[in-house]
Amino acid sequence: MAEQIDRKLYLGPKLRVLRRELGLNQTRMAEELGVSPSYLNHLERNQRPLSAQMLLRLANIYDIDIRDFTASSQEGSAHELSEILSDALVRDIGIARDEVLEVAENYPGVSEAIARFYRALSDLRRLPGDALASGSAPAPLVAPIDWLREMIARTGNHFAEIDAGAEAIAASLSDDPALLQAELRARLKDRHGMAVQVVRADVLADTLRHYDMHRRRLMLSERLPASGRLFAIAYHLCAQELADAIAAQVARAAPPDEDSRRLAVIALTNHAAAALIMPYDRFRQAAEQCRYDLPLLRDRFGVSTEQLAHRLTSLNRTGARGIPFFMVKIDRAGILSKRFDGEAYPFARYGGACPRWDAHGARETDRVTTQLIETLDGRRFVTLAVALPQGAADARGRSIIALGCEAKHGERMVHADDINPTKDDAVQVGPTCHLCERRACPDRALPPVTRALDLHSYERTVAPFPFRRV
Repeated sequence: MAEQIDRKLYLGPKLRVLRRELGLNQTRMAEELGVSPSYLNHLERNQRPLSAQMLLRLANIYDIDIRDFTASSQEGSAHELSEILSDALVRDIGIARDEVLEVAENYPGVSEAIARFYRALSDLRRLPGDALASGSAPAPLVAPIDWLREMIARTGNHFAEIDAGAEAIAASLSDDPALLQAELRARLKDRHGMAVQVVRADVLADTLRHYDMHRRRLMLSERLPASGRLFAIAYHLCAQELADAIAAQVARAAPPDEDSRRLAVIALTNHAAAALIMPYDRFRQAAEQCRYDLPLLRDRFGVSTEQLAHRLTSLNRTGARGIPFFMVKIDRAGILSKRFDGEAYPFARYGGACPRWDAHGARETDRVTTQLIETLDGRRFVTLAVALPQGAADARGRSIIALGCEAKHGERMVHADDINPTKDDAVQVGPTCHLCERRACPDRALPPVTRALDLHSYERTVAPFPFRRV
């Protein structure tokens, strides 16, 4: 923290966003901070640096976290903006990198607007031509899943009111997962008149759980493992007892359409269920004490690998943070079906991951595969990959859950004990092939859209698609 306060901080855009979020004009905020409106205007326009005294005054008056406020969001925003502006529609303009950096740093609202337009454009491009010609109902401008992903990213995947409510319920329940399931069943029955019944797989056909509203009966398929049954019961209990907190968070998120609203309710109820089974303080302390031993945490709390990974990305409580993990779920075809960006997601947000990131090296459900990777800009990350159990009986391939964080956190993880994050050789990775400018990559699948090809009939390079440096 001392290092952040000592260096000059130009945080005008962040200060301006904070003021607008608080609903204050410059005169009112200046009065509350004890400065003149003109001085505050200079701060917001980056004409004056934010002093340590002013930073502490902001933290005390508006209850903000200094680390969050001073953290640079320029890098991630600039990376996403560069990715969008490399699209074939506009890349011939040749927008200079310093222009991209200036927009990302000084106009975060403009960056966000461009990103939303691009997501809408990407969704429209995926629509088949005959659907557009048929005159059928138009798709939402922002796909619900993309809206949800951005909403979770804005909140840091942490919902304080929901976490607190879940912790309050968990305080009166057992720590033992087997006993917890029985207690949750009893609580559902006694307080809400809901019975829980495990039924044969053929009764529910392709459904894993179903709530019969008429008989007030929650039916669980026998195919659900113990972790799935526990989570399903916790989900329905939270839907009853934390409904107000969940509804309030959904209202604050302001979903743009009904599908997005329903998706948000489900996602936040899932978050509540995870917070009930893995209460924040107890779970974070257990994670720190065992140094993020994934199999141990999974068994101790009676959860699945996927449930555990989700929870690890949500430890973002002020003053009690865990490792800032990013997480992805990758299917057999390499498609990212889930993504939580964490503090520093190193891959492209549009398209697949780098083929050199060997997440699919994980083939065993009880073994964590660790890899040290380095991005084009020299940042290093430790990633942990675990194969998920095969899903439905007729499923052909397994998915992979991968967690990752900046290498500086490696010493806090037992799975990184065999690597030296600063000295060991790291696998060189890029954002995704069509945006990567690493010339000698033998795993390249596509040429970069930012460079012209440099093809010659008299030679063949080791790396596919040779391209010019400039």
